[in-house]
Amino acid sequence: MYKTTVKIDGMMCSMCEAHVNDALRGSLNVNKVSSSHKKGETVIISENEISVEQVSSALDGSGYAVTDLTCEPYEKKRLFGRK
Repeated sequence: MYKTTVKIDGMMCSMCEAHVNDALRGSLNVNKVSSSHKKGETVIISENEISVEQVSSALDGSGYAVTDLTCEPYEKKRLFGRK
């Protein structure tokens, strides 16, 4: 699994967060999406790596712009630290 952190310009409120989340869920194969307009970022958990081009394409025409993207391996946290 991968954790992708995307810096997004243009999010101003919680409705913006919902619009970004819905656009990404509808266009990309993701497990979890969480956005914060205060931080100006979206965190995506997915099975496969996600590129800046994929995110930009998903948000194309929405008024939101991708300014940075980092993708790193992600290990789901287990209850009580068990594997």
